[in-house]
Amino acid sequence: MRNFKITIQYDGTNYHGWQIQSNGRSVQGEITRALSILDHRPVTVYGAGRTDAGVHAEAQVANFFVERDFESWLLRDAINGNLDRDIRVLKVEPVSDGFNARYSATQKTYRYRIWTGDVISPFVYRYVHHFRGKLNIEEMQRAAATLIGRHDFTAFTVSSSDAEDHVRMLVRVDIEQEANEISIIVSGDGFLRYMVRTIAGTLIEVGRGKRTPASVAATLESLDRGNAGPSAPAHGLTLVRVDY
Repeated sequence: MRNFKITIQYDGTNYHGWQIQSNGRSVQGEITRALSILDHRPVTVYGAGRTDAGVHAEAQVANFFVERDFESWLLRDAINGNLDRDIRVLKVEPVSDGFNARYSATQKTYRYRIWTGDVISPFVYRYVHHFRGKLNIEEMQRAAATLIGRHDFTAFTVSSSDAEDHVRMLVRVDIEQEANEISIIVSGDGFLRYMVRTIAGTLIEVGRGKRTPASVAATLESLDRGNAGPSAPAHGLTLVRVDY
């Protein structure tokens, strides 16, 4: 048995998220299907993290064990040959048996993209949240700064979250703007369900003047999901990278 690490890009539009689902296609499910064909047996694929339905990835990471003796480049091409074109394996690397894509990860980075122009290009609409209007970047940056550090993010996840611990460490929450596009870039040691989308939705409200930066800090301390903003739409979110 050999353990391989893969780096994957996908357009999440047509999938019910990363994790295998009983009610629809998933990215993990498609890769599992391809590997099981190639290794002539059921293969289990371990992902670095779950992305929700409609969320994209520039560099998702997964690992799996196979019995057949594959060259890395040949395995990459064989997996891609059994996938639709909206999922691509970019890289295949042999790793030690102790490597696990989820538990070995030290940091993940997400980008939430917002388009503020009146008209959105058909070449980008699947990957950005279209918000027509001006957002106050300076106020959003002040609010974002209050989220950096180790905090209990109960107020920024779903009330039904089954995570045992809601404490996470954020090392970066940046707001960047280029022409009509605003990006919210968040890096941390882990994320709760809908956490980044709820952060984005709350910061958008700050940008609109509907809440203050101080109110974001108060929301964090309240541990009450009802005090945060709405979760921003899934299609604006992309998993950018996973560090080890």
